[in-house]
Amino acid sequence: MLAKITSKNQLTLPKSITAAVGPAEYFEVEIRNGQIVLTPVRIQRADAVRAKLAELNLDEQDVADAVVWVRQGTDKRTLPST
Repeated sequence: MLAKITSKNQLTLPKSITAAVGPAEYFEVEIRNGQIVLTPVRIQRADAVRAKLAELNLDEQDVADAVVWVRQGTDKRTLPST
């Protein structure tokens, strides 16, 4: 199956291909042995943020404190203690 790349480096994937892999808005792109390999990626942004916060053992108060600290400007160099 052929796909043509445009002058703006855009590529339209055939509908039969996208239907076979399921709905995906983003694709991981890599070169493997001289071939372009597209892997569908399903990004769940809110879940990723929650997972990172849990990994770092941060809670809502930590986030609120960080927001206050950032809004104070660049003069402040340490987070408020809790």
